[in-house]
Amino acid sequence: MKASTITLLSILIFSAASSANQEIDSFSKAKRLLEKQVYNNHRITLYCGATFDASKKVTAPEGFSTIKYVKRAKKIEWEHVVPAENFGRTFSEWRDGHKQCVNSKGKSFKGRRCAEKVNTEYRFMQADMFNLYPAIGAVNALRSNHNFTMLPAAQSDFGLCAMKIDERKAEPPEIARGKIARTYLYIENAYKRYSMSKAQRQLMNAWDKMHPVDAWECTRA
Repeated sequence: MKASTITLLSILIFSAASSANQEIDSFSKAKRLLEKQVYNNHRITLYCGATFDASKKVTAPEGFSTIKYVKRAKKIEWEHVVPAENFGRTFSEWRDGHKQCVNSKGKSFKGRRCAEKVNTEYRFMQADMFNLYPAIGAVNALRSNHNFTMLPAAQSDFGLCAMKIDERKAEPPEIARGKIARTYLYIENAYKRYSMSKAQRQLMNAWDKMHPVDAWECTRA
């Protein structure tokens, strides 16, 4: 792809994603829209390049394997690239609970469930489709809420899919790094309550430059 085309696509993506989600406050609705309107003719997962059908059933790529979360490996799940916990903890309802966060037995609760119940801003962030990508369920589960970094000494946890998880850190395959970087940069730009560390921002800026936007990423945006 020519450099001028890459630059134009990058500009288009960041123009499309220049402001926060203010329309969809339902995580379930966001997932349905992605399944039926965005990925209806591009059913490929972010990390491992697996294909999936309309019922979310995965056809694993050659060489993919996992010994953990085997049942979840059969279907895709919608992955928060920037984990919900990472931005969720900026909300007091997540950290401390709220007077409305009491269950039927009178017991208080906090965390994601409380933030989702009482805070509209959190619901918008959680449902932001720019931050949601399809992933094999087992990959989503093992990645959990771990931050991305480089893990040169680690081995892949998924056979020939080069997704590495080690000591609560994750290194994604090269094919996913540009999309991941631009997602992190978007979330930080769109939502002022979320901020990356200096090291994380440097890594994402580097991945953004090393792995330019492609046509599908622009279409998706």
